[in-house]
Amino acid sequence: MAAELTAHQLIAQHRPTLDLALETIRTRAYWSPHPEHPKAYGENGSLDTAAGKAAFDALAGTRLDLGQPGTDGWVGGEVSPYGIELGVEYPHADLDVLLPAMKAGQKAWRDAGAELRAMVCLEILKRIADRTMEFAQAVMHTSGQAFMMAFQAGGPHAQDRGMEAVAYAYAEQSRTPEAAEWTKPQGKRDPLALTKRFTPVPRGIGLVIGCNTFPTWNGYPGLFASLATGNAVLVKPHPRAVLPLALTVQVAREVLTEAGFDANLVALAAERPGEGIAKTLATRPEIRIIDYTGSTAFGDWLEANARQAQVYTEKAGVNTVLVESTDDYKGMLTNLAFSLSLYSGQMCTTPQNLLIPRDGIRTDQGDKSYDEVTADLARAVDGLLGDDARANALLGAIVNPDVKARLEAAAGLGEVALASREVTNPEFPDAVVRTPVIVKLDGAKPEDEAAYTSECFGPVSFAVAVDSAEHAVELLRRSVREQGAMTVGAYTTDPEVEEAVQEACLDEAAQLSLNLTGGVYVNQTAAFSDFHGSGGNPAANAALCDGAFVANRFRVVEVRRPA
Repeated sequence: MAAELTAHQLIAQHRPTLDLALETIRTRAYWSPHPEHPKAYGENGSLDTAAGKAAFDALAGTRLDLGQPGTDGWVGGEVSPYGIELGVEYPHADLDVLLPAMKAGQKAWRDAGAELRAMVCLEILKRIADRTMEFAQAVMHTSGQAFMMAFQAGGPHAQDRGMEAVAYAYAEQSRTPEAAEWTKPQGKRDPLALTKRFTPVPRGIGLVIGCNTFPTWNGYPGLFASLATGNAVLVKPHPRAVLPLALTVQVAREVLTEAGFDANLVALAAERPGEGIAKTLATRPEIRIIDYTGSTAFGDWLEANARQAQVYTEKAGVNTVLVESTDDYKGMLTNLAFSLSLYSGQMCTTPQNLLIPRDGIRTDQGDKSYDEVTADLARAVDGLLGDDARANALLGAIVNPDVKARLEAAAGLGEVALASREVTNPEFPDAVVRTPVIVKLDGAKPEDEAAYTSECFGPVSFAVAVDSAEHAVELLRRSVREQGAMTVGAYTTDPEVEEAVQEACLDEAAQLSLNLTGGVYVNQTAAFSDFHGSGGNPAANAALCDGAFVANRFRVVEVRRPA
């Protein structure tokens, strides 16, 4: 098929966007080319909510044929956390056929250069953005996110993260010039003169191992970082969240073909029930880069066993908020209540441990005891989620039975400050919807330590009584060092406490949010400005996104000859 997208067309359309992205990662200011409100996507058009829902509904019971080589069967079986069967089938790949086909297109992709690769990636992201409402439905019905969150996190915010990775990839590749004339004086003799060319070359095939909760948000950084640096990318979705990434692969293959490149530079590896192909893929010699989001156990296994690959992992952590004092007690409670409730706590950034001095805290409403703070926070969560319609819009659905089991077991770990309750979703009666539980624990009791020093993923939080602010900082520091943390929060009006918390986070490489009382929450990060994870503690060995996230996906090869 002849190319339909010329390099000139792609550069003319997307270079201004890339330049804005490059400037924004330098300034860390707010910017996004992807609107985060549904009304921005038109009415009665291909981009609106109704059209997206119709496009999603039309996928039910279909076979998503990607035209991949080596297809030896079809797999499916996704069931939405909202209780509906998706009924979509995906190609199952013979890896001995697919992987060589993926490698075949890398030479032309490498030779295209960093700029054209970036433009093709931005065209892929534009095509995805044009189908944002369809992707929102796909994310909602595979992750259990409520629609608005699935739209935002699975759509514009994920697209932002993908574009951010492209910007970093381009910046790192263009740091070295394409060519240089080198002359070394030799005194009375003629100078030595060489012409040197520098080419970014890909490592090989990148493997993206998708997660159940945020298939696009967590999947796009690695996918686009590897693709933009010249690598082919094989996407292995979580078996319960295939559709959003399968649609992504479909769009990428279409754009690559239209731009004159091999569609097999991006491919899908869906698996049969119980097949567990991630380990097989991760140790294949063709796989040279791995991006993974999920459990610590498998992340550790990848880091130890996928020795032929550069491995980027985001694993589990214990996120902590220290509550020492505040000059906006109501704002603090409101902010924390939202943070604990959003998507039923099924975010890698949701706070788990709330460290509160047992002697209480100072506030603008007077001193509050430990019991008062926990009771007031429980009332704030209860008030936020008291209306079932609002609760459904914030909580979404429990993504899998393991989360539900942890939630139910948590109530037996200590005194319950806020009991979880069941919420009925009238639109999806089979959805499992639960409000958060808050359990009171004592940081001085060894028998409570096992609970708050390990991750309890889901809508579970522990109000941990501590002896003092110093004790809280000590626990925080140890927790980050041993279990890791994607986020840390603190509320204090004491400069010395603030300094101690900040020093602990700098020492242990944890991202810190101080005194959030408004519309910014500890479990949210903004692309182009905030770093998601640091790569410096056990929760993740990489940050989304920074130079280190992209720079080792390619190497620079030099060819020199006499001038």
